[in-house]
This record gives sequence, C-alpha cells and structure tokens, in this order.
Amino acid sequence: MTFTWRRLGEADFPLLRRWLEQPHVARWWFHETSAEAVARDFGAAARGEEPSEDLLVHLDGRPLGLVQRCRLADYPGYRDELAAVTAVPDGAVTVDYLIGEPERTGRGLGPAMIRAVVERTWEELPDATCVLVPVPVANRASWRALEKAGLRRVAEGELEPDNPADDRAHYLYRVDRPA
Repeated sequence: MTFTWRRLGEADFPLLRRWLEQPHVARWWFHETSAEAVARDFGAAARGEEPSEDLLVHLDGRPLGLVQRCRLADYPGYRDELAAVTAVPDGAVTVDYLIGEPERTGRGLGPAMIRAVVERTWEELPDATCVLVPVPVANRASWRALEKAGLRRVAEGELEPDNPADDRAHYLYRVDRPA
C-alpha cells in the first residue's frame, strides 16, 4: 500500500466536487458543491495563494481522498479557538481529511492515510512540532481513524462545528514530532 500526494489543482475540482457530494463526505464537510463554490473555496490553495495545502491523496496511483494541512500560526483566529480548549504549541499543524469514494471507506484506509500524512509532515514541514486535530464528538468514524493512526485524545471542548446541524462538542487529538 503506497500513498502519494500532490497539491490539488484546478483540473481536480470536478473530482473533488463529486466527492463533496457523496453523503458520507457531505455529512461532515458541509460544503457547497457547485462548480463555482468549489473553485471559490479551493482555488486560492490550488494556486498557492493560500498558506494551507489541499493535497490530493492517491493510493497505489488511484485517487483516494483529500487532506488539508496547515500551520495553525497561519490562521490565528482558528488557533485561538483551539487554544481555548487545549494548549497549541508553536509549530502546531492541523489536518482535515476525507476518503472520496464510499466503497473505499471502512477498510482501514483512513487511518493509514492519516498516518502517512503525519509521518511525511515531519519531513515536509521541519518546523512542525505536533499535529493537532479537532473532530466532532458525533463523528465516531473520524476520531477512531485518528486513534488508529496513533493520535491521542488530549482534550474535549466546544468549538464551532462545520455543519450547523451539529452541536459544539469536539474532541482534540494530537501527536507530537518524534524525538
């Protein structure tokens, strides 16, 4: 099982749009899926105009999912929201993720993808000190994937949910850079 990734490009937007429309993704990403909305929300990162990275993840050469990765220092409002719940060290990075195709979920690919991205984060972002990930308490599949990937729950608190239908209860998971 080999994971590779590259920065999401504008040519990938139709694939991303299809993934965002999948019920298992739409439930937690709560994203507008018109072509214009996808271009608006992902275009700046795809063009390198945004400090975050949208990474199109492939498994054995076939598109699997998306990982968004950013340094929390680049998004001070978000960092401060997380810091109200748990310590956010200098150099903290966060990720968000999805597996696009429903038939590829529930097979252990999520934890493996997260683990691969975290391991490569230490190489690709040498100033990263930890990966800190908030996840809604109700999204059991997501927080279980984080646990299986080696992250540990470090806090529980209220954060603004992506989907207004959800309550504010979140777990925060963390893994520190290996010594």
